[in-house]
Amino acid sequence: MTKHQSVKIINKNENQQISTSSAYFSDSLSPCGGDEVGVRPFLSLCCSNKDSSSSALPVICCSASPSLLPFFLVQRKCKNRQRRCSYYIKGLTYRVYCSSQVKLENGIDDESCELVNGVELILGEGADSVRAYLLKAVKNNNGNGILLLSDVYGFEDSSTRDFAYRVACNGYNVLVPDLFRGNPWVKDKPRDEYENWLSTQSPDRISKDISTSTKWMADEFVAAGITTKFAIIGFCFGGALLIKTLADDHDKYFGLGVCFYGTRMNPSLASNIQVPVLFVSGNEDPLCPVNTLIDMEKCISKGSRTVIFEGRGHGFAHRPKSPEEDSDAETAFVVMRNWLHEGLVVNAN
Repeated sequence: MTKHQSVKIINKNENQQISTSSAYFSDSLSPCGGDEVGVRPFLSLCCSNKDSSSSALPVICCSASPSLLPFFLVQRKCKNRQRRCSYYIKGLTYRVYCSSQVKLENGIDDESCELVNGVELILGEGADSVRAYLLKAVKNNNGNGILLLSDVYGFEDSSTRDFAYRVACNGYNVLVPDLFRGNPWVKDKPRDEYENWLSTQSPDRISKDISTSTKWMADEFVAAGITTKFAIIGFCFGGALLIKTLADDHDKYFGLGVCFYGTRMNPSLASNIQVPVLFVSGNEDPLCPVNTLIDMEKCISKGSRTVIFEGRGHGFAHRPKSPEEDSDAETAFVVMRNWLHEGLVVNAN
C-alpha cells in the first residue's frame, strides 16, 4: 500500500500517544467531563409516557420539540482499580466497562456526571413513518446534530446505542434511525441467508428513510434553535449509506462525515461529495479495502482523512472483541471526536 500524505497508520505502539494528542486533530475537547475516554455505557432510558403496545422504550411523536424531551441524571460510581462501573438511572443500576484511562474513585464522581436525554421517536406519518432514537446532551450541549447510520444489526443494537451515547456525552444531539423497519440482520442467523435478507431491504426505501430523518433534524433542531449544522456517522453497511447520502446531499444539510469501515461502497459516488470525510478502518478488513478508502479520499479531498489501524479487522471500533481491540477502539473514538469538534465546533463559522 502506498501511503498517501493524509493517511495516518496507527500501530500498537502509537495508540496511547494518539489517544492523548493526535498528529493532526485538535485535542481541546475531552469526553464526558474531561477524563472518561473509556466509558461506553448503554442506557435503556425510561419516561412517564411509555407506550406498552410498541416497545420498552418511550415513544414520542415527531412534533415534540427536542428541547422539551425529558432528561435523566446519570451518575458514575466505580471501585478503585476495577474496570466495572455502575450507572444509576432513576434507581436502576446498569453495569458497564470502564477503560484503564478512566479515573476511578470511591463514591460518586459528581464532576463526571452527565445529563443525557434519551428517547425513542416516530418520524413522519403512516407507512412512511420511521422509528428513531434520539440522544441529546443536556449538560454540555454544543448545539450540533449528528445522524448515525447503524450497521446491519440495526438501531436497537446495544453496541450502536453505546456508541451513540458516547457521542452525545461529548455535547451532541445524536439521531439513530431504524434503517431496517424493525427487521435488522440477526447475529444467530445462518450466514448463507444474509443475501436473501438483504434483498428485502429496498435501497430506495432506506434512502427515503434517511431523507426523512435528515429533514426531521433540520426542521426540529433549527426551529428549536438547537443547531444549524449536521454531521453524519456510518458503520459498515451504514458507511456505504453515508457515502450515498453525502453524494446526494443537494440541500447541503451535512458539513462533514465519519465513515467506519464502510462495506459495499460505491467509489464512483465520491466525486459528488462536497464535504470532508474521515475514513477509519483496519488493514486486515476484507470488507473494506484500504486502497478503496485512499482512492475515495483523494477523490473527495476537501480536507478528508484516512486513518488505518494495523492488525485490525472489521468492526473493531464499535464492537471490540479483545483488550487490544478495545484500546484501538478508544483511539479511534478520540480521533473521531477531535474531527467532529474541529469541523462542527471550532470551525462553526
